[in-house]
Amino acid sequence: MEIPSAADRRELSCDVLVIGGGTAGTMAAITAAEHGASVLLLEKAHVRHSGALAMGMDGVNNAVIPGKATPEDYVAEITRANDGIVNQRTVHQTATRGFAMVKRLERYGVKFEKDEHGEYAVRRVHRSGSYVLPMPEGKDVKKVLYRVLRQRSIREKVQIENRVMPVRVLTSDGRAVGAVGFDTRSGEFVTVSAGAVILATGASGRLGLPASGYLYGTYENPTNAGDGHAMAYHAGAELSGIECFQINPLIKDYNGPACAYVANPFGGYQVNADGTRFVDCDYWSGQMMAEVKQEIDSARGPIYLKLTHLPDETLTALEGILHTTERPTRGTFHAGRGHDYRTHDVEMHISEIGLCGGHSASGVWVDEHARTTVPGLYAAGDLACVPHNYMIGAFVFGDLAGAHASAHLGPRAGSRAALPEDQIRAAHELIYRPLRNPDGPPQPQVEYKLRRFVNDYVAPPKTRAKLDIAVESFARMEAEIAGMGARTPHELMRCAEVTFIRDCAEMAARSSLTRTESRWGLYHDRADLPERDDAAWMYHLNLRRRDDGAMEFVKRPVAPYLVPVEEFTVPGPGAGPVVLTPAPAMSFAAVPASPAGAARPAMAIGRSPRLLELQELAETGPGVGAIAPYLADPDPKVRRAAVATLTEVAPDGVAGALASALADAHGSVRRAAATALRELVEVLPATPPVREELTPALRSEDAIVRAAVLDVLRALRLGSQAVFEDALRDADHRVRLQAVRGLVAHDAADEVARAADDASREVRMAVAHGLGTIGDPAAAGALGGLIGAADDLVRAAAFEALAGIGCPHPLDLTAVGALHDPAWQVRTGAVRGLAAASADVASDPLVKALDDPHLDVRKAAVISLTAFRDVAAVRDALSRAQDDPDADVRAYARHALSEAP
Repeated sequence: MEIPSAADRRELSCDVLVIGGGTAGTMAAITAAEHGASVLLLEKAHVRHSGALAMGMDGVNNAVIPGKATPEDYVAEITRANDGIVNQRTVHQTATRGFAMVKRLERYGVKFEKDEHGEYAVRRVHRSGSYVLPMPEGKDVKKVLYRVLRQRSIREKVQIENRVMPVRVLTSDGRAVGAVGFDTRSGEFVTVSAGAVILATGASGRLGLPASGYLYGTYENPTNAGDGHAMAYHAGAELSGIECFQINPLIKDYNGPACAYVANPFGGYQVNADGTRFVDCDYWSGQMMAEVKQEIDSARGPIYLKLTHLPDETLTALEGILHTTERPTRGTFHAGRGHDYRTHDVEMHISEIGLCGGHSASGVWVDEHARTTVPGLYAAGDLACVPHNYMIGAFVFGDLAGAHASAHLGPRAGSRAALPEDQIRAAHELIYRPLRNPDGPPQPQVEYKLRRFVNDYVAPPKTRAKLDIAVESFARMEAEIAGMGARTPHELMRCAEVTFIRDCAEMAARSSLTRTESRWGLYHDRADLPERDDAAWMYHLNLRRRDDGAMEFVKRPVAPYLVPVEEFTVPGPGAGPVVLTPAPAMSFAAVPASPAGAARPAMAIGRSPRLLELQELAETGPGVGAIAPYLADPDPKVRRAAVATLTEVAPDGVAGALASALADAHGSVRRAAATALRELVEVLPATPPVREELTPALRSEDAIVRAAVLDVLRALRLGSQAVFEDALRDADHRVRLQAVRGLVAHDAADEVARAADDASREVRMAVAHGLGTIGDPAAAGALGGLIGAADDLVRAAAFEALAGIGCPHPLDLTAVGALHDPAWQVRTGAVRGLAAASADVASDPLVKALDDPHLDVRKAAVISLTAFRDVAAVRDALSRAQDDPDADVRAYARHALSEAP
């Protein structure tokens, strides 16, 4: 497409401009129209199916229903959840207006769950407060809102412009007067003159990179790229709490919530791998997320949403909600893994970081009327800093913004001054510059790199050192972003979004640097400053853009509480805002002196020109020879970057180059090379020269290197049995584990058995599993020895391995006796081992195991009995097991009987 001139544009005008057609934006437009204003609603997608409500919502998280909860209780709970840093006047609006909003939405056609007596079926999810109101048919909520927008009384006042993306709010004399953007289908340049502007662009959801690596596989709606955060910042508005990130629990490997809010009232609950509830926090907060992450990272992880214990009817009801609303692909995801809620609990993890008032406490600073610090500019929804506002709060503040904006307009159309042409030209350049460089780096590559920096240096746990690198990296990327290429209007939209992401990333990093304490649990976890400091930081930390373009910070005192909360004391009434001089990023020329004053050698941190050279070199697809000088650089950071470049490019001879790096003097380089070899194992040639290159590293002093080389040799089928036998004598258990795996790959049962007395429980368990995998009956003696071990997990593994060798006599009788062991893990292992025993020995004991008090033992018994279902007594037992209280047991019993001859 050709670049239009700044003068060749579509010019629109309205009383109230609403940017964003999601939850808050549609409500703002409806309310402003009801107040008589002419409204222009801009949406870069299509209002009918845009925003976080695009696929509906399965429930309200913060419904303050009379008789179920009080506004005061709700305000106090949100205050505690946010460690006291709240403007209670904003939270109070949601608390007091939420019920009326529920009634209003009902009038529009949104359905909320009620009991047989017509009362709202409010549920308690956390230990404090009953605020969850299910929406079993919430998938249609956006459709309902769009229908209201298209009613004649509203349509006459609201002009909807779909596929128009604003990039800047225009200001004149300090007041918001409009916006500038473009059509994402035609590329047409668009300006809007308005009496007031309402930003409702949602969260900054595309900030961190999800674990999947997919740019758009985010927890939040991926179209929410921080557009409004960037527009508010460049308009001069204050943003607050940007260091308080959003991090949510979600389904592992899936970009959606596990929906404990929906499942918990049905009897579901979160457990660790031991089946134990572990969350101590009484309310949704960063502290709760810290507990979740701690559990995941511990030996008790992973964690799960436990549903398998629920009856079939309940699970069917849950599926009717979870598989149709908000993330309707959940059912497809589970089915693709052969899972459903009857047979598998849902593994949970944590999301990437984002900025979201709705789930955290970050966003554009607003008062109780949704006004920002720029006259004529409003913010609502997940964009606004109203802590834990959720869907009902988004509707409430959309309503507040629409009402106040329509009553406090600037000059009406016809009497307004001309829009500021200098700002229009700057926005024009921002939008269309990628067209001048169509062969420049594509947006996906640049965005991926940017968001990897966010993950690596901004995500918690945070430190000054990492945040300094982040600030420098984001500044450096301005030039790279300016050089992105595009050819179509759609690509222009994505390029503009990357500029928004970069702005949000820098704000997040600088805010995290400035608040020199830890607060809000995981959301602002400063590992180098782990304590909360109320004396210095019982303040809101706001940021804004100065006229000279610099970012400055303002400490705003917490306003006196409307609802006292005894845990917190706010500053006295005389306290006022304090403008801070932001701490400059750490100098990258040298590391500061140690506290003791001892001299330390200067070290470049991310500033070596060699790093930039490597970046440029990587674009050319270099061979090993071109990268080799960087592997010999005196700076370990350069050598580590060279390893990364090798991994990225994977040229011929990469195995040898990485093998050489395994001998590097610096541990970080060695471990980067070890990681790279494992990452590239599927593309490395399985040739004798590669084996010869890797073998010397088996003598490395670094156990991580030795273990990695063994792993790669096994995967490539290049390691001889003798190599793995020798590694069994290694002093480090991680190496011995890889040795066992290698010997199993060689079916070397006798050699695996020699490790049965290993000092490491993990190795002994690997031996048991390995012997079962090999399946050599001669391993009975070794397994018998493991069965007599003192460690329950080792014994359990050994019993389970009996199935692999046919559960021979007399070990079959030993397994029968173990069905009475005090440890449920041992009983479960014995049940599984007996699956390979004779029916005469195993069937009756397994039938009795169906009465075991532990559900996992009963489940294992049902599965093992499937092998004996031609025995009448077993069929009868399986039939009875269909009435077992545990859903897994019932499901496997039905499955076994359905396959019976």
